[in-house]
Amino acid sequence: MEKLSEAILIHFSGPDAPGLTAGVTSILAAHGVNVLDIGQAVVHETLALGMLVEIPASADYGALKAALQSRAHELGLQAHFRKIAASRVKHWLKGLHHDHPAERFAHFILTVLSRSITFQQIARMSGIVAAHGMNIDRIERLSGQLAHGEGAENACVELAVSGDSAREAGMRAEFLAVAQEQCIDIAFQREGIFRRNRRLFAFDMDSTLIQGEVIDELAKLAGVGEGVSRITEAAMRGELDFDQSFTRRVGLLKGLAAEKVNSLLDTIPLAEGAERLIGTLKLLGYKTAILSGGFNFFARSLQQRLGIDFVHSNELEIVDGVVTGRVIAPIINGARKAALLAEIAAREGISLEQVVAVGDGANDIPMLELAGMGIAYRAKPLVRQSADQSISCLGLDGLLYLIGVRDRDLEHHRP
Repeated sequence: MEKLSEAILIHFSGPDAPGLTAGVTSILAAHGVNVLDIGQAVVHETLALGMLVEIPASADYGALKAALQSRAHELGLQAHFRKIAASRVKHWLKGLHHDHPAERFAHFILTVLSRSITFQQIARMSGIVAAHGMNIDRIERLSGQLAHGEGAENACVELAVSGDSAREAGMRAEFLAVAQEQCIDIAFQREGIFRRNRRLFAFDMDSTLIQGEVIDELAKLAGVGEGVSRITEAAMRGELDFDQSFTRRVGLLKGLAAEKVNSLLDTIPLAEGAERLIGTLKLLGYKTAILSGGFNFFARSLQQRLGIDFVHSNELEIVDGVVTGRVIAPIINGARKAALLAEIAAREGISLEQVVAVGDGANDIPMLELAGMGIAYRAKPLVRQSADQSISCLGLDGLLYLIGVRDRDLEHHRP
Protein backbone atom coordinates (compact mmCIF):
# COMPACT_ATOMS: atom_id res chain seq x y z
CA MET A 1 0.00 0.00 0.00
CA GLU A 2 1.75 3.13 -1.23
CA LYS A 3 -0.64 5.68 0.20
CA LEU A 4 -2.65 5.28 3.38
CA SER A 5 -5.23 8.04 3.56
CA GLU A 6 -6.45 7.54 7.11
CA ALA A 7 -6.75 4.48 9.34
CA ILE A 8 -9.45 4.17 11.99
CA LEU A 9 -9.89 1.48 14.61
CA ILE A 10 -13.63 0.98 15.21
CA HIS A 11 -14.99 -1.07 18.09
CA PHE A 12 -18.61 -2.12 18.58
CA SER A 13 -19.92 -3.75 21.75
CA GLY A 14 -23.28 -4.73 23.17
CA PRO A 15 -25.88 -7.53 23.38
CA ASP A 16 -25.46 -10.04 20.57
CA ALA A 17 -28.23 -10.61 18.04
CA PRO A 18 -28.53 -11.78 14.42
CA GLY A 19 -27.70 -9.16 11.81
CA LEU A 20 -25.38 -6.91 13.84
CA THR A 21 -22.26 -7.46 11.74
CA ALA A 22 -24.22 -7.10 8.52
CA GLY A 23 -25.79 -3.90 9.81
CA VAL A 24 -22.52 -2.08 10.46
CA THR A 25 -20.47 -3.48 7.58
CA SER A 26 -23.13 -2.42 5.06
CA ILE A 27 -22.54 1.20 6.11
CA LEU A 28 -18.79 0.80 5.59
CA ALA A 29 -19.37 -0.79 2.20
CA ALA A 30 -21.62 2.04 1.10
CA HIS A 31 -18.87 4.57 1.89
CA GLY A 32 -16.18 2.64 -0.03
CA VAL A 33 -14.11 1.91 3.09
CA ASN A 34 -11.32 -0.69 2.89
CA VAL A 35 -10.98 -3.31 5.62
CA LEU A 36 -7.45 -3.92 6.91
CA ASP A 37 -8.20 -6.16 9.89
CA ILE A 38 -11.32 -7.51 11.57
CA GLY A 39 -12.15 -9.67 14.57
CA GLN A 40 -15.29 -10.63 16.44
CA ALA A 41 -16.04 -12.56 19.62
CA VAL A 42 -19.17 -13.31 21.63
CA VAL A 43 -18.86 -13.95 25.37
CA HIS A 44 -22.05 -14.88 27.22
CA GLU A 45 -24.30 -13.29 24.55
CA THR A 46 -22.25 -10.06 24.49
CA LEU A 47 -20.64 -9.01 21.22
CA ALA A 48 -17.22 -7.44 20.74
CA LEU A 49 -16.52 -6.52 17.11
CA GLY A 50 -13.38 -4.67 16.13
CA MET A 51 -12.10 -3.57 12.74
CA LEU A 52 -9.21 -1.57 11.39
CA VAL A 53 -10.30 0.33 8.28
CA GLU A 54 -8.76 2.63 5.71
CA ILE A 55 -10.78 5.74 4.89
CA PRO A 56 -10.14 6.81 1.27
CA ALA A 57 -9.28 10.46 0.69
CA SER A 58 -12.47 10.82 -1.32
CA ALA A 59 -14.69 9.64 1.57
CA ASP A 60 -16.39 11.91 4.09
CA TYR A 61 -15.21 10.55 7.46
CA GLY A 62 -17.59 12.76 9.41
CA ALA A 63 -20.60 11.46 7.51
CA LEU A 64 -19.37 7.87 7.84
CA LYS A 65 -18.88 8.19 11.58
CA ALA A 66 -22.34 9.73 12.04
CA ALA A 67 -23.94 6.95 9.97
CA LEU A 68 -22.18 4.24 11.97
CA GLN A 69 -23.14 5.80 15.30
CA SER A 70 -26.74 6.03 14.19
CA ARG A 71 -26.83 2.42 13.01
CA ALA A 72 -25.09 1.24 16.17
CA HIS A 73 -27.70 3.02 18.29
CA GLU A 74 -30.49 1.32 16.30
CA LEU A 75 -28.84 -2.06 16.91
CA GLY A 76 -28.28 -1.47 20.63
CA LEU A 77 -24.50 -1.22 20.30
CA GLN A 78 -21.85 1.17 21.57
CA ALA A 79 -19.40 2.45 18.95
CA HIS A 80 -15.89 3.77 19.63
CA PHE A 81 -13.47 5.28 17.08
CA ARG A 82 -9.73 5.83 17.30
CA LYS A 83 -7.35 7.14 14.65
CA ILE A 84 -4.23 5.02 14.06
CA ALA A 85 -1.03 6.62 12.79
CA ALA A 86 -0.08 5.60 9.27
CA SER A 87 3.40 4.58 10.44
CA ARG A 88 1.92 2.10 12.92
CA VAL A 89 -0.32 0.56 10.27
CA LYS A 90 2.55 0.20 7.81
CA HIS A 91 4.64 -1.37 10.58
CA TRP A 92 1.84 -3.88 11.21
CA LEU A 93 1.36 -4.58 7.49
CA LYS A 94 5.02 -5.54 7.20
CA GLY A 95 4.44 -8.26 9.76
CA LEU A 96 6.37 -6.56 12.56
CA HIS A 97 5.46 -6.55 16.23
CA HIS A 98 7.04 -4.08 18.63
CA ASP A 99 10.80 -4.19 17.96
CA HIS A 100 11.12 -7.87 17.06
CA PRO A 101 12.42 -8.74 13.58
CA ALA A 102 9.77 -10.49 11.49
CA GLU A 103 11.81 -13.69 11.27
CA ARG A 104 11.71 -14.00 15.08
CA PHE A 105 8.01 -13.23 15.40
CA ALA A 106 5.92 -16.34 16.01
CA HIS A 107 2.42 -17.46 16.89
CA PHE A 108 1.73 -20.00 19.63
CA ILE A 109 -1.26 -21.83 21.06
CA LEU A 110 -1.41 -22.07 24.84
CA THR A 111 -3.94 -24.66 26.02
CA VAL A 112 -4.93 -24.90 29.68
CA LEU A 113 -6.69 -28.13 30.71
CA SER A 114 -8.15 -29.27 34.00
CA ARG A 115 -11.34 -30.56 35.60
CA SER A 116 -12.19 -26.92 36.26
CA ILE A 117 -10.33 -23.70 35.47
CA THR A 118 -10.03 -20.74 37.83
CA PHE A 119 -9.10 -17.09 37.45
CA GLN A 120 -6.02 -17.78 39.56
CA GLN A 121 -4.80 -20.19 36.89
CA ILE A 122 -5.66 -17.86 34.02
CA ALA A 123 -3.91 -15.01 35.84
CA ARG A 124 -0.74 -17.09 36.22
CA MET A 125 -0.74 -18.04 32.54
CA SER A 126 -1.39 -14.52 31.29
CA GLY A 127 1.20 -13.18 33.72
CA ILE A 128 3.89 -15.41 32.23
CA VAL A 129 2.89 -14.33 28.73
CA ALA A 130 3.13 -10.66 29.72
CA ALA A 131 6.45 -11.11 31.53
CA HIS A 132 7.97 -12.44 28.31
CA GLY A 133 6.70 -9.47 26.31
CA MET A 134 4.20 -11.53 24.36
CA ASN A 135 0.66 -10.60 23.42
CA ILE A 136 -2.57 -12.58 23.87
CA ASP A 137 -4.41 -12.24 20.56
CA ARG A 138 -7.41 -14.44 21.31
CA ILE A 139 -8.96 -16.48 24.12
CA GLU A 140 -11.48 -19.24 23.42
CA ARG A 141 -13.25 -21.76 25.60
CA LEU A 142 -13.03 -25.21 23.97
CA SER A 143 -14.88 -27.19 26.63
CA GLY A 144 -18.60 -27.06 27.33
CA GLN A 145 -17.96 -25.04 30.48
CA LEU A 146 -15.08 -24.13 32.76
CA ALA A 147 -16.39 -24.85 36.25
CA HIS A 148 -16.85 -28.46 37.31
CA GLY A 149 -20.52 -29.31 37.54
CA GLU A 150 -23.24 -31.65 36.40
CA GLY A 151 -22.33 -33.07 33.00
CA ALA A 152 -18.93 -31.31 32.99
CA GLU A 153 -15.86 -33.54 33.15
CA ASN A 154 -13.29 -31.49 31.23
CA ALA A 155 -12.41 -27.80 31.20
CA CYS A 156 -10.23 -26.18 28.56
CA VAL A 157 -9.26 -22.66 27.54
CA GLU A 158 -7.15 -21.93 24.46
CA LEU A 159 -5.07 -18.75 24.18
CA ALA A 160 -3.55 -17.58 20.91
CA VAL A 161 -0.25 -15.89 21.78
CA SER A 162 2.26 -14.02 19.61
CA GLY A 163 5.70 -12.56 20.14
CA ASP A 164 9.43 -13.18 20.03
CA SER A 165 10.15 -16.85 19.24
CA ALA A 166 13.36 -16.63 21.29
CA ARG A 167 11.15 -16.61 24.40
CA GLU A 168 9.68 -20.04 23.70
CA ALA A 169 12.06 -22.19 25.76
CA GLY A 170 11.86 -19.99 28.84
CA MET A 171 8.08 -19.87 28.71
CA ARG A 172 7.83 -23.66 28.36
CA ALA A 173 9.89 -24.10 31.51
CA GLU A 174 7.69 -21.69 33.46
CA PHE A 175 4.47 -23.29 32.20
CA LEU A 176 5.76 -26.72 33.24
CA ALA A 177 6.51 -25.45 36.75
CA VAL A 178 3.07 -23.85 37.07
CA ALA A 179 1.36 -26.99 35.78
CA GLN A 180 2.97 -29.04 38.53
CA GLU A 181 2.24 -26.39 41.14
CA GLN A 182 -1.41 -25.91 40.16
CA CYS A 183 -2.13 -29.58 39.28
CA ILE A 184 -3.29 -28.66 35.79
CA ASP A 185 -2.16 -29.51 32.26
CA ILE A 186 -0.61 -26.83 30.06
CA ALA A 187 0.27 -27.34 26.40
CA PHE A 188 2.34 -24.73 24.56
CA GLN A 189 2.79 -25.33 20.85
CA ARG A 190 3.73 -23.42 17.74
CA GLU A 191 0.74 -22.41 15.64
CA GLY A 192 1.23 -23.62 12.10
CA ILE A 193 -0.20 -25.45 9.14
CA PHE A 194 0.08 -28.89 10.78
CA ARG A 195 -1.53 -28.18 14.16
CA ARG A 196 -5.06 -28.65 12.83
CA ASN A 197 -3.97 -31.00 10.07
CA ARG A 198 -2.66 -34.08 11.90
CA ARG A 199 -3.41 -37.37 10.17
CA LEU A 200 -2.03 -40.20 12.32
CA PHE A 201 -2.24 -40.92 16.07
CA ALA A 202 0.04 -43.65 17.43
CA PHE A 203 -0.50 -45.00 20.94
CA ASP A 204 1.38 -47.05 23.43
CA MET A 205 -1.02 -49.57 24.94
CA ASP A 206 -0.17 -50.48 28.55
CA SER A 207 -1.01 -47.66 30.98
CA THR A 208 -1.91 -45.48 28.00
CA LEU A 209 -4.86 -46.96 26.11
CA ILE A 210 -5.62 -49.29 29.01
CA GLN A 211 -5.47 -48.86 32.79
CA GLY A 212 -2.63 -51.15 33.68
CA GLU A 213 0.21 -53.34 32.44
CA VAL A 214 -0.83 -56.64 30.87
CA ILE A 215 2.42 -58.35 31.81
CA ASP A 216 1.95 -57.40 35.46
CA GLU A 217 -1.56 -58.86 35.45
CA LEU A 218 -0.29 -62.06 33.83
CA ALA A 219 2.41 -62.25 36.48
CA LYS A 220 -0.21 -62.10 39.23
CA LEU A 221 -2.05 -65.00 37.61
CA ALA A 222 1.24 -66.91 37.45
CA GLY A 223 2.06 -66.12 41.09
CA VAL A 224 5.15 -64.06 40.23
CA GLY A 225 3.59 -60.62 40.50
CA GLU A 226 6.07 -58.95 42.80
CA GLY A 227 9.12 -60.06 40.85
CA VAL A 228 7.75 -58.94 37.49
CA SER A 229 6.42 -55.66 38.89
CA ARG A 230 9.84 -54.68 40.21
CA ILE A 231 11.44 -55.29 36.82
CA THR A 232 8.61 -53.44 35.02
CA GLU A 233 8.94 -50.31 37.13
CA ALA A 234 12.70 -50.19 36.71
CA ALA A 235 12.35 -50.57 32.94
CA MET A 236 9.67 -47.88 32.63
CA ARG A 237 11.92 -45.49 34.56
CA GLY A 238 14.66 -46.13 32.04
CA GLU A 239 16.94 -47.85 34.55
CA LEU A 240 17.12 -51.17 32.67
CA ASP A 241 17.58 -52.14 29.04
CA PHE A 242 14.09 -52.90 27.74
CA ASP A 243 14.95 -56.05 25.76
CA GLN A 244 16.75 -57.70 28.66
CA SER A 245 14.17 -56.74 31.25
CA PHE A 246 11.31 -57.80 28.99
CA THR A 247 12.91 -61.19 28.32
CA ARG A 248 13.38 -61.72 32.07
CA ARG A 249 9.79 -60.82 32.84
CA VAL A 250 8.36 -63.06 30.15
CA GLY A 251 10.55 -65.90 31.37
CA LEU A 252 8.82 -65.75 34.75
CA LEU A 253 5.47 -66.47 33.04
CA LYS A 254 6.53 -69.94 31.91
CA GLY A 255 3.84 -72.54 32.57
CA LEU A 256 0.87 -70.14 32.70
CA ALA A 257 -2.22 -71.64 31.03
CA ALA A 258 -3.53 -69.99 27.85
CA GLU A 259 -7.04 -69.81 29.32
CA LYS A 260 -5.76 -67.55 32.08
CA VAL A 261 -3.96 -65.39 29.54
CA ASN A 262 -7.15 -64.80 27.56
CA SER A 263 -9.17 -64.13 30.72
CA LEU A 264 -7.47 -60.72 30.95
CA LEU A 265 -9.32 -59.47 27.87
CA ASP A 266 -12.38 -58.74 29.99
CA THR A 267 -10.70 -57.53 33.18
CA ILE A 268 -8.38 -54.62 32.26
CA PRO A 269 -10.43 -51.48 31.56
CA LEU A 270 -9.75 -48.90 28.89
CA ALA A 271 -8.17 -45.61 29.88
CA GLU A 272 -10.56 -42.79 30.69
CA GLY A 273 -11.73 -41.10 27.50
CA ALA A 274 -10.15 -43.69 25.17
CA GLU A 275 -13.36 -44.64 23.36
CA ARG A 276 -14.39 -41.01 22.87
CA LEU A 277 -10.94 -40.08 21.57
CA ILE A 278 -10.61 -42.98 19.13
CA GLY A 279 -14.21 -42.62 17.97
CA THR A 280 -13.72 -38.93 17.28
CA LEU A 281 -10.44 -39.51 15.45
CA LYS A 282 -12.18 -42.07 13.23
CA LEU A 283 -15.04 -39.63 12.63
CA LEU A 284 -12.53 -37.00 11.53
CA GLY A 285 -10.67 -39.40 9.22
CA TYR A 286 -7.47 -39.88 11.24
CA LYS A 287 -5.46 -43.08 11.03
CA THR A 288 -4.69 -44.76 14.34
CA ALA A 289 -2.02 -47.20 15.47
CA ILE A 290 -1.01 -49.18 18.54
CA LEU A 291 2.77 -49.49 18.89
CA SER A 292 3.26 -51.49 22.05
CA GLY A 293 5.89 -53.34 23.98
CA GLY A 294 2.97 -55.31 25.38
CA PHE A 295 1.33 -58.40 23.96
CA ASN A 296 -0.37 -58.98 20.65
CA PHE A 297 -3.34 -60.96 21.99
CA PHE A 298 -4.52 -57.90 23.94
CA ALA A 299 -3.59 -55.33 21.27
CA ARG A 300 -5.54 -57.25 18.60
CA SER A 301 -8.55 -57.33 20.89
CA LEU A 302 -8.34 -53.55 21.27
CA GLN A 303 -7.97 -53.17 17.52
CA GLN A 304 -11.24 -55.01 16.96
CA ARG A 305 -13.04 -53.20 19.77
CA LEU A 306 -11.94 -49.67 18.88
CA GLY A 307 -11.34 -49.93 15.14
CA ILE A 308 -7.60 -49.26 15.26
CA ASP A 309 -5.95 -49.24 11.82
CA PHE A 310 -2.48 -50.59 12.63
CA VAL A 311 -1.15 -52.79 15.42
CA HIS A 312 2.42 -53.80 16.22
CA SER A 313 3.13 -55.55 19.52
CA ASN A 314 4.99 -58.53 20.97
CA GLU A 315 3.91 -62.11 20.33
CA LEU A 316 3.79 -64.19 23.51
CA GLU A 317 4.71 -67.76 22.59
CA ILE A 318 2.11 -70.35 23.65
CA VAL A 319 2.64 -74.03 22.85
CA ASP A 320 0.15 -76.79 23.69
CA GLY A 321 -1.98 -74.31 25.63
CA VAL A 322 0.85 -73.15 27.91
CA VAL A 323 3.09 -70.06 27.94
CA THR A 324 6.64 -71.10 27.11
CA GLY A 325 8.32 -68.12 28.76
CA ARG A 326 9.59 -66.85 25.41
CA VAL A 327 8.55 -64.00 23.13
CA ILE A 328 8.69 -64.38 19.35
CA ALA A 329 11.29 -62.02 17.83
CA PRO A 330 11.64 -59.21 17.05
CA ILE A 331 10.91 -57.49 20.36
CA ILE A 332 9.00 -54.21 20.01
CA ASN A 333 11.27 -51.89 21.99
CA GLY A 334 11.64 -48.13 21.88
CA ALA A 335 13.76 -48.02 18.73
CA ARG A 336 11.43 -50.45 16.99
CA LYS A 337 8.39 -48.31 17.90
CA ALA A 338 9.97 -45.27 16.28
CA ALA A 339 10.94 -47.26 13.17
CA LEU A 340 7.43 -48.69 12.83
CA LEU A 341 5.93 -45.23 13.24
CA ALA A 342 8.12 -43.92 10.42
CA GLU A 343 7.20 -46.91 8.24
CA ILE A 344 3.46 -46.43 8.72
CA ALA A 345 3.69 -42.70 8.01
CA ALA A 346 5.76 -43.26 4.86
CA ARG A 347 3.44 -46.00 3.61
CA GLU A 348 0.38 -43.81 4.14
CA GLY A 349 2.03 -40.74 2.62
CA ILE A 350 1.86 -38.84 5.92
CA SER A 351 4.50 -36.32 6.97
CA LEU A 352 5.97 -36.97 10.41
CA GLU A 353 4.89 -33.41 11.25
CA GLN A 354 1.32 -34.69 10.94
CA VAL A 355 1.87 -37.53 13.41
CA VAL A 356 0.87 -37.51 17.08
CA ALA A 357 2.47 -40.12 19.36
CA VAL A 358 1.17 -40.85 22.86
CA GLY A 359 2.91 -42.86 25.57
CA ASP A 360 3.91 -43.07 29.21
CA GLY A 361 7.16 -45.05 29.51
CA ALA A 362 10.84 -44.67 28.71
CA ASN A 363 10.52 -46.99 25.69
CA ASP A 364 8.00 -44.52 24.20
CA ILE A 365 10.48 -41.63 24.12
CA PRO A 366 11.95 -42.42 20.65
CA MET A 367 8.54 -42.30 18.97
CA LEU A 368 7.46 -39.24 21.00
CA GLU A 369 10.57 -37.41 19.80
CA LEU A 370 10.06 -38.53 16.19
CA ALA A 371 6.43 -37.44 15.89
CA GLY A 372 5.39 -33.91 15.05
CA MET A 373 3.67 -33.86 18.44
CA GLY A 374 4.76 -36.19 21.23
CA ILE A 375 2.41 -36.38 24.22
CA ALA A 376 3.35 -37.89 27.57
CA TYR A 377 0.12 -39.26 29.02
CA ARG A 378 0.08 -39.72 32.81
CA ALA A 379 3.73 -40.48 32.35
CA LYS A 380 6.89 -40.96 34.36
CA PRO A 381 8.94 -37.77 35.02
CA LEU A 382 11.64 -38.78 32.52
CA VAL A 383 9.01 -39.05 29.77
CA ARG A 384 7.28 -35.76 30.66
CA GLN A 385 10.61 -33.97 30.35
CA SER A 386 11.24 -35.49 26.91
CA ALA A 387 7.81 -34.96 25.32
CA ASP A 388 6.49 -31.87 23.57
CA GLN A 389 3.35 -31.90 25.69
CA SER A 390 2.17 -33.64 28.85
CA ILE A 391 -1.35 -34.59 29.95
CA SER A 392 -1.94 -35.90 33.47
CA CYS A 393 -5.19 -34.35 34.75
CA LEU A 394 -7.71 -35.27 32.04
CA GLY A 395 -8.57 -38.49 30.24
CA LEU A 396 -7.33 -39.36 26.77
CA ASP A 397 -10.16 -37.40 25.17
CA GLY A 398 -8.45 -34.26 26.48
CA LEU A 399 -6.00 -34.73 23.60
CA LEU A 400 -8.73 -33.54 21.24
CA TYR A 401 -8.32 -30.02 22.58
CA LEU A 402 -4.66 -30.01 21.51
CA ILE A 403 -5.69 -30.40 17.88
CA GLY A 404 -8.30 -27.66 18.20
CA VAL A 405 -11.46 -29.77 18.56
CA ARG A 406 -14.11 -28.05 20.68
CA ASP A 407 -16.83 -29.82 22.63
CA ARG A 408 -19.50 -28.03 20.65
CA ASP A 409 -18.02 -29.40 17.41
CA LEU A 410 -19.13 -32.85 18.57
CA GLU A 411 -22.58 -32.00 19.91
CA HIS A 412 -24.35 -33.56 16.93
CA HIS A 413 -21.78 -36.29 16.33
CA ARG A 414 -21.54 -39.05 18.85
CA PRO A 415 -18.59 -41.26 17.92
